[in-house]
Amino acid sequence: MGRLRPAVIAAVLALLCLPGVAAGSVSPLPSSDYTVRAVCARAARGRAGCLALQLVPQTAAARARRHPLGFTRSTPLTAPSPGAGAFGLRPQDLHTAYDLPTSASSAQTVALVDAYNDPTAEADLKAYDEEFALPACTAGNGCFKQVNQNGEAANLPFPKTTTELETARKGSRSAREEAEEATGWGVEISLDIEVTHATCESCEILLVEANVPSYEDLEQGERSAATLGAGEISNSWAGPEEGETPELESASPFNHKGIVITAAAGDDGYLNWDAEAASERGYVNFPASSPHVVAVGGTRLSLAGGSAWAGETVWNGYYATGGGCSVVFTAQPWQQSVSDWSGVGCGTKRAVSDVSADADPYTGVAVHDTSPECEYQYEEAKVKHVLYWCTIGGTSAASPLIASTFALAGGANGVEYPAKTLYENELKSPGSLHDVTTGSNGECTKPFSETGLSGCTTAEEGKSCASKAICVAGSGYDGPTGVGTPDGITAFKPLAAVSPPTVSSVSPASGTVNGGTSIKITGTGFVAGATVEVGQGNGAGPTAIPASKVVVVSPTEITATTGGPAKAGTWTLWVIDSGGTSSANTGDNYTYTSQPTVSSVTPASGSVSGGTHIRIIGTNFVAGATVEIGQGNGAGPTAIPASEVVVVSPTEITATTGGPAKAGTFNLYVIDSGATSPANTGDDYTYKSP
Repeated sequence: MGRLRPAVIAAVLALLCLPGVAAGSVSPLPSSDYTVRAVCARAARGRAGCLALQLVPQTAAARARRHPLGFTRSTPLTAPSPGAGAFGLRPQDLHTAYDLPTSASSAQTVALVDAYNDPTAEADLKAYDEEFALPACTAGNGCFKQVNQNGEAANLPFPKTTTELETARKGSRSAREEAEEATGWGVEISLDIEVTHATCESCEILLVEANVPSYEDLEQGERSAATLGAGEISNSWAGPEEGETPELESASPFNHKGIVITAAAGDDGYLNWDAEAASERGYVNFPASSPHVVAVGGTRLSLAGGSAWAGETVWNGYYATGGGCSVVFTAQPWQQSVSDWSGVGCGTKRAVSDVSADADPYTGVAVHDTSPECEYQYEEAKVKHVLYWCTIGGTSAASPLIASTFALAGGANGVEYPAKTLYENELKSPGSLHDVTTGSNGECTKPFSETGLSGCTTAEEGKSCASKAICVAGSGYDGPTGVGTPDGITAFKPLAAVSPPTVSSVSPASGTVNGGTSIKITGTGFVAGATVEVGQGNGAGPTAIPASKVVVVSPTEITATTGGPAKAGTWTLWVIDSGGTSSANTGDNYTYTSQPTVSSVTPASGSVSGGTHIRIIGTNFVAGATVEIGQGNGAGPTAIPASEVVVVSPTEITATTGGPAKAGTFNLYVIDSGATSPANTGDDYTYKSP
């Protein structure tokens, strides 16, 4: 990355101008009037690169800034005004398009983890807020905080001042290179903090600056962001996941329960096919591939009148949204639960992305940054004006937007890994997201189309992934755009809590330690997907015995088959569903019984006609036991059942033999919920002829 790409051939107009535009309205210029450049130079090995992309005017008409970017205006622009849309999408455009409130319902702190110091960050944010009439967010009012990678407000990284940066720009080759890298990250920082404040006006902003963009320093910044109380952390940087392992990631700061951590998917397409360095191709980006973060992909956003959402497609043209299957990490259960997972093409591996938002530089956002990269000069009435505004896109813009949308929804809301919230809402409330169903981020080597997007068909791009959903958009989940883009904040809130189930009875209430007993459970609050476990003295969980063939017949009835082998004894039966785990009570007791044994039968003989009163001594007799006397083929259909069976105690049964029977000596069997007594010489009973 870092190269300047040639201008495309035709117009963004075809995509962005919708039918019915009034005469006299002003539309964006053709895409051939612009080019796109990476804000940060390609990262050295072992370092991460920022993912901001700048839309650069190439023609006099584009440089004049008299046309809006990203939408059509109803009236002409009389000056190059950011507030009028001359430099890209404005806060009000994002809020209208994605139907977002301006403030969170609770106090939220959004952290942005970047590299190098931006000495004008607070001043740039102030200028941005004043342009768009946003509430002030400053260090003075406690809204804005800028710290180093260790969380310290003092001792910020290079460059500590603009003077130090200017000196480095004129210094040695290494000093100039560092100054260039820091300048690029400075633009990234402005993008991050301004998109955050544009999205969530009430959120406090924590800017954490790593010394350099090494993974070690950036991850230290990640830890500090969490330590300082951020509820949301955005990462607009990435590198190939090569070299990562599940063990390293599990111990990393990206595995932080209860914090929304967003990570940009990247700007070089499916498996980084468009990356400048061959060593970067063939991999998804990290930390977006971490199974514990919210991976954010990119779209091209189309707006109707009044900035209303008119549609989105996968961003693929000048650069393209990242994504693909991880070769290292396993997908979380909630990702594998999407209805179309079998068609995604990742097997059991993590798929990138989880969610998406506008990222195409042609529909990019206006950013204020006091740097040569964003300096804009024009003359009006012989007066020279200097502005520091530019148009920025990339998944760098999408990541803080999604983090801030979570903030608007209250943050993680107690969910350990908040990506789960998105998948649960996609499954149960699909209308809470814009489902992006067109486009692909697969490889295309043809010239760009007249829209400024890829010149290939979706089918051609889809060859990169065998036309699987990992690189081709469609209904439901797909790799380039995840579960979709924001449509309000409902999808970013956990599903309404469901009350835990209760168990009032289990029938039968006992069965063999070997399992296999069919039971009926009655209670309340049973929902689809419920599981059943019988404890073994330590509650529900790893030591409990799971039941099989669980069927939720209704909210008040479940049928199941007990599991085994289990310890004999009376235990609590648990029902576990999305509402939680049932509480223990006397109605949920279930007894695992051992196999009964017979040691003697008195008298040991009687008439083949039956009617002999007998007393059976043994062990593990339980209520409901039956007695049978075999006829040479064991217990079962050919055996003769006894009547008047009374379980006097766990060691004594009385009964009356049945008949007619064959004459001979046979085994007497006691059969109860704990199975059938084994044959032995002590259980012999003789049927005698008259």
